[in-house]
Amino acid sequence: MANLFNRLKDSITSDFHEMLDQKEKKNPIAMLNQYLRECETEVEKVRKLVERQYLLKQEFEKKYAETQKLADKRKYQAEVASQAGETELYEFALSEHDHFAERAERIQHSLDEAVKGLEELEKKYEEMKHKLKDMYIKRMELMGRENIARANHRMNKVLESSEGYTDKSFSRFEEMEAYLERLEHGVNTSYYRNSIDGRIAQLEKQMKNEETHSIS
Repeated sequence: MANLFNRLKDSITSDFHEMLDQKEKKNPIAMLNQYLRECETEVEKVRKLVERQYLLKQEFEKKYAETQKLADKRKYQAEVASQAGETELYEFALSEHDHFAERAERIQHSLDEAVKGLEELEKKYEEMKHKLKDMYIKRMELMGRENIARANHRMNKVLESSEGYTDKSFSRFEEMEAYLERLEHGVNTSYYRNSIDGRIAQLEKQMKNEETHSIS
């Protein structure tokens, strides 16, 4: 049963990542914006951790100072009791000194760890902020390239449409020109044909008239 659930989980995870990949291909800027928002959330989480670690470091410093002060106080009191010959008071003050000194040492160790952790967190925080800023710049670069690509795509469509319209226009002009040439040729042919027929008819009529006058 566990294996079945694991396979089902892996299948769902695989489908989810595939869906994200498809979404990223369709709209990379939108996916980048989503990644940026997620990174901003993570950076904010780290910032809060840095603040908490800094407050923890301050608290350790305060506790260390207080404990060390008590240890020094009990050490002084043990010396006074020893000089006064108060053995029981001396032993009690010395025991208290040892207790506070041990606690101060433990706090000092924790303080060192807190300082080290704070330095690591601050380093990672700065790295994350730099990476986030780099991602902002990357988004601007991608947006610029996307705008150029879209502009080129639109201009290409306009040019293709314009070229298609121009070709079509030239084709129409060529058709009209050929039609006018044919029309002109037909008109001229008809004109010359009619002119020749008219002239021949006139000549024939004139010749008949001359023959009639000759017979008379």
